Amino acid sequence: MPLKPYVAKEKEYLVRMRRYFHAHPEVSLKEFETCRTIEAELDHMGIPHQRVGETGVYAWIDGTKKAPDSGRAGRAVVLRADIDALAMDDLKTEEYASQNAGICHACGHDGHAATLLTAAKILKDKEDDFSGQIRLFFQQAEEIGQGARLFVQAGLLEGASRVFGAHACSGIESGKISLTKGPQNASCDYFCIRVTGKGAHVSKPHLGIDAAYAASQIVVALQSIVARNTDPLETVVVGVGVVRAGTQYNIVAEHAALEGTTRCFSPEVRAFTNERVRRIAVETAALYGAEALVEFRDYAAPLINDPQAVDEVTAVTKRFLADECIINDREKELGADDFADYLAAAKGMYAFVGTHHPERPNTGVAHHHGLFDMDEEGLLLACNVYVDYALWVLNEMEDGS
Repeated sequence: MPLKPYVAKEKEYLVRMRRYFHAHPEVSLKEFETCRTIEAELDHMGIPHQRVGETGVYAWIDGTKKAPDSGRAGRAVVLRADIDALAMDDLKTEEYASQNAGICHACGHDGHAATLLTAAKILKDKEDDFSGQIRLFFQQAEEIGQGARLFVQAGLLEGASRVFGAHACSGIESGKISLTKGPQNASCDYFCIRVTGKGAHVSKPHLGIDAAYAASQIVVALQSIVARNTDPLETVVVGVGVVRAGTQYNIVAEHAALEGTTRCFSPEVRAFTNERVRRIAVETAALYGAEALVEFRDYAAPLINDPQAVDEVTAVTKRFLADECIINDREKELGADDFADYLAAAKGMYAFVGTHHPERPNTGVAHHHGLFDMDEEGLLLACNVYVDYALWVLNEMEDGS
């Protein structure tokens, strides 16, 4: 795989940092040691930084190149990596396997953190080659959809011309990258429906209001949203994963709770779907004399790549990567990623970089599995795109783009 020399020479650093993070995983909002390690590396590079929340790190590199009169001195580009792991066992036996019981980097965020640190190292060395500012987001809590919004709320996207991120993908061969326009990931909303009825002895059900029965009817009725309320050409999921009700086998249940998720690919369909969940729950419960309260939690918006940004990244990537290694028609997926919050605040795109090496079986294992592993050569490709696209935005992008 052809890489720029300034990227290829940092392979040892990237691999070392990725395997360190893999061996020392931390779950969402608990990434304290990960955060401190990132800060120590940034200090060693001479890159200023500050905390975002308790465990996120924002760093920046100000170019020293004299800018032309075009206003590039005030231009900024954002590069993002998520850093949290999952609460699950690492099933691998490699020497870099997790040392923290019950926690595992099974999605690739260890590689993302190492990739962005490596890009930071390269870009710091090139600070005399660009004007403007490169903003580095080492973001916590992607797995629970709570990290990106902290960076957005802190105003760190303000004035940014572009935002770019990349995610490892075990379904793509190492050495290839997906740069695809339009929807890539679905929204993710959590809902909890709490049904309240009236208790009674099961021998006299007419004296009670059965919350369990009302809840079961809600579960069935929710399926009509996809089957009868949604355009068949749209992709929508309404899933109930938890059902709880009652206290005893011979008591009419007074309380029931349903937990589930909705997933969509457009803001409009998302709003419609969630309102239908609420209305069906409330009105179905009322039909049986019960009451329903519906709570939603916004975990992630739909992730939709800006077409112009994709064209830009593709053109930059083609300078060092063959056309056949660039995928432009990756199928969208219903998994969510809160990078979508950045795309709602600034123009940009999210790439998917291949990390599957055919001779290393674990690198082809699905994400969120205890055997998940990565071919770091793919991460070097991602690093090259981070660096070259950032430099392109600051040095070559036309004003007003």
